[in-house]
Amino acid sequence: MGFKDEIKRRRTFGIISHPDAGKTTLTEKLLLFGGAIQEAGAVKSNKIKKGATSDFMEIERQRGISVATSVLAFNYRDKKINILDTPGHKDFAEDTFRTLTAVDSVIVVIDVAKGVEEQTEKLVEVCRMRNIPMIVFINKMDREGKDAFDLLDEIEQKLKLTVCPLSFPIGMGYDFKGIYNIWEKNINLFSGDSRKDIEETIAFNDISNPELDSIIGNKHANNLREEIELVTEIYPEFNREEYLNGTLQPVFFGSALNNFGVRELLDCFIDIAPTPRPKESDTRLVDPNEDVFSGFVFKIHANMDPKHRDRLAFIKIVSGTFEKNKPYLHVRHGKKVKFSSPNAFFAEKKEIVDISYAGDIVGLHDTGNFKIGDTLTEGEIMQFKGIPSFSPEHFRYINNADPLKSKQLEKGIDQLMDEGVAQLFTLEMNGRKVIGTVGALQYEVIQYRLEHEYGAKCIYENFPAHKACWVKPKDPKNEEFAEFRRVKQKFLGHDKYGQLIFLADSEFSIQMTRQKYPSVELFFTSDYRVT
Repeated sequence: MGFKDEIKRRRTFGIISHPDAGKTTLTEKLLLFGGAIQEAGAVKSNKIKKGATSDFMEIERQRGISVATSVLAFNYRDKKINILDTPGHKDFAEDTFRTLTAVDSVIVVIDVAKGVEEQTEKLVEVCRMRNIPMIVFINKMDREGKDAFDLLDEIEQKLKLTVCPLSFPIGMGYDFKGIYNIWEKNINLFSGDSRKDIEETIAFNDISNPELDSIIGNKHANNLREEIELVTEIYPEFNREEYLNGTLQPVFFGSALNNFGVRELLDCFIDIAPTPRPKESDTRLVDPNEDVFSGFVFKIHANMDPKHRDRLAFIKIVSGTFEKNKPYLHVRHGKKVKFSSPNAFFAEKKEIVDISYAGDIVGLHDTGNFKIGDTLTEGEIMQFKGIPSFSPEHFRYINNADPLKSKQLEKGIDQLMDEGVAQLFTLEMNGRKVIGTVGALQYEVIQYRLEHEYGAKCIYENFPAHKACWVKPKDPKNEEFAEFRRVKQKFLGHDKYGQLIFLADSEFSIQMTRQKYPSVELFFTSDYRVT
């Protein structure tokens, strides 16, 4: 198989949703269909101690939430599918936004009872800004929830999407009979017994066929006919071009926990979803089919294997092929590096691969050379765009609780910050360390991981800041900047790249600073840096 055919086989997508809409469960069921796992761990149930394969950090198992983005791959119908499972919890939104820079399309999971929730709105907005193709999966159809048409309206209004149902539920909750697959024109009946294998689908080329009544009953059959007629009248027909441009979103219904409607979603997904897409760098648009390799680091994860203190840099391959033991240019360092054991992922299992193709995610063992956003190429000098650091919203001093372990604490903080879990600021006045995070739950994660992975204990103390602003003076030598530094002395610090940060204590203080020192620019993201 030629390398262009290999790239055509790739489908790399992310699953996004509000916490608890069933994202991790859907991921597991997709793996089940791909034959990648034999038994699904019920994510919430304590009866099965196995836990979901995609949540591999202890703290995730304790709370039943996904904290780190995991990468899972499997083969299905001759396609190689890479899933990036993202945290739904808003405290980990920054990790999710970064992951969205590495996917070619997205599946949005919505809970039938709760409808569109706040976190879903934010994530869909990010996808809309980048025109990422989206498929919507409405989950938990075996529970009572909102009417299918009301839900479709809500998705159109709140998420500003143009929906096109490709499957439709027959009843709901106690009355849930199954799903009519508009895409393939067949019916899948629901037995309500998740242990049982999925029932064979019954093909109906024509739903006016009277046999339908004998299978699901007159009432349901007539309802379905009316609803499908409505669907064809109200909603646009599916058009792949529009879906790929991000202007039309197909919708599927199902119940991930009961393995229902997932196969329909997967079969349609691999037919319509985009192959690896081109990506913009600071010099040009890079096409996946180019012969030469290029890729970027979108995530760094330390200690994936508790037995070995290792760091893995996750790289999305944008173009060409990545081969083991071949030297590549680390653009920021200007040095050639080679990797003897690049990893491909499968939940908790990693395997060493000789060659990976555009669209794949590779894990590279890292001794501290990589930072998020780094670009690797075969020699071309360029940087891929669009991996920001956001201004944190919570700030705390971090203090060492065990003076004998200060080395471990420093190392731990250093590595966790490289992972992008949070941001570290050092105050200019007294050198004290302040940790800034997007969500408060991160502090628990940091404390837990410092203790369990690095043997260091820390305590926090409140630090009264409202936002961190990156400071960029128009002229670092002028009097105005010197005065700004003098007056704001106790609010100034540096991030881990050594850039000047102004830790403002209120919105008002930011406005006043901008008025008083117009030549000192303040930014809420550190996207402008090229370090």
